[in-house]
Amino acid sequence: MAYFFNCKSDIYEIRKLQKDERVKSFNCGDDDLNDFLLNRAITYKKALLAVTYVFENIESKEIIGYFSLANDRISLTDFENKTEFNRFRRNRFVNEKRMRSYPSVKICRLGINKNFHGKGIGSMLLNFIKSYFLEENKTGCRFITVDAYHDAIPFYQNNDFQFLRKEEDDFVTRLLYYDLNDIA
Repeated sequence: MAYFFNCKSDIYEIRKLQKDERVKSFNCGDDDLNDFLLNRAITYKKALLAVTYVFENIESKEIIGYFSLANDRISLTDFENKTEFNRFRRNRFVNEKRMRSYPSVKICRLGINKNFHGKGIGSMLLNFIKSYFLEENKTGCRFITVDAYHDAIPFYQNNDFQFLRKEEDDFVTRLLYYDLNDIA
């Protein structure tokens, strides 16, 4: 299934990368993110580890951005201790729904073509992901998680993601989450 967007005179779509589809060109300015889309997304799809979606111009077939999603969870093991985990879940769930883990979807990768940086495409894709999982609650997940690179943390915070832990030592990435129940 594809989702279509009109912007000025152009039409864009968000669609799943096809089973054997190879992306020939994409540059978001990050070698790891580029490499994933160009070389590894198909392998992850075939191994049933992640599904990659592209946001592209229908006419030119230019990929403006992409994201990969996988299943995840927020659990007791994500916290330093049980008290921290209990604080996390206390205001989110009634007593009957207090479990050792809660289902989430992980944003494994998110990249925007460097020619489109600063145009709000990343935030638009995050809003799409949020609404995609709220619409008919497709997978029964409550949270969206991301292991954000240090430089990307402000972007995710500006899109209402929060740190799962208050502090982490020597991090390359930080685990952030978004509670889908917070959408008004």
